[in-house]
Amino acid sequence: MEKTVSEAAAFVGGTVGGDGARVIRGLASLEDAGADDLAFAVSPHIDEARTAAAGALLLPTGTEGFAGAVIYVDDPKAAFAKLLAIFTPAIAHPVGVSDQAYIGSNVRIGAGVTVLPFAYVDDNAVLGAGVTLYPHTYVGQYSEIGDGTVLYPNAVVREHCRIGARCTIHSCAVVGADGFGFTTEQGVHTKVPQVGNVVIEDDVEIGAHVGIDRATLGSTVIGRGTKIDNLVHIGHNCSIGANCLIVAQTGISGSTKVGHNVTFGGQVGTVGHINIGANSVYAARSGIIGDMPEGTFGAGFPVQSHAEWLRVQAAIRRLPEMAKKLKTLEKKLGGKE
Repeated sequence: MEKTVSEAAAFVGGTVGGDGARVIRGLASLEDAGADDLAFAVSPHIDEARTAAAGALLLPTGTEGFAGAVIYVDDPKAAFAKLLAIFTPAIAHPVGVSDQAYIGSNVRIGAGVTVLPFAYVDDNAVLGAGVTLYPHTYVGQYSEIGDGTVLYPNAVVREHCRIGARCTIHSCAVVGADGFGFTTEQGVHTKVPQVGNVVIEDDVEIGAHVGIDRATLGSTVIGRGTKIDNLVHIGHNCSIGANCLIVAQTGISGSTKVGHNVTFGGQVGTVGHINIGANSVYAARSGIIGDMPEGTFGAGFPVQSHAEWLRVQAAIRRLPEMAKKLKTLEKKLGGKE
């Protein structure tokens, strides 16, 4: 792939500074970029870009002091992502169903589907147009996979679950495992049948080793455009809103309702049966133990406002000094008695 700086700028809607005819043959980080590469920089790394060996740079609009080939855009990171999509060759597989895949009875298969060897599609499942199933994927009975969705090796979609269009499910994710429901009588745990399903709406990405449990009754729902990192667990009967970001090792307990545009940092945990308001951010390792309003920026365990959490952390760092002063005061007061 080759593009001039001017062509790349037109593709991302940017403006050119310097040599627009310079040819870009690759994309790279600031540290690794060479004379034929394009790299991007945002604050606080602008000064690093001044000494980079990159042949061209993507920089924020209004950045000054660069004489080389530059593309100025409002959001360099987003523009760089668009260019990655065209500079990176797409992985291609022959369209069609492999003779080494298992296809059950009454399976409906749309146009342009790719099913690779050792995939297993059980009875009465539906594969929409353009679906790709990698080896050792499993699609359960009566499940539906929407148009353009990709299941990577060893991904599992259990029976009666519905996956929307243009979703990505990475390796070893399990959609529709039984929810963790038991009754206990005289010390004996008895399983509660989990007869609901999971509904994944359009444009959702599910990372590797994610577990999304089926509902006891009804549906566990993941909203449109939500992105889920690796090693996340979402319990039964949860409802996750649209455009949420859920970072690795987060655990969301059963029957939790999450609004749209909520971000959970790594290792966030919640109790179950709570409501978490929309347009909120929870820092890594936050512990959410009750209902939360919209627009919260939370941190800590139990969760509190991020500003308050910062004050608490600053006070904790001063505890050794405060303890030393307290002992000194105790000695002085003790000497006066």
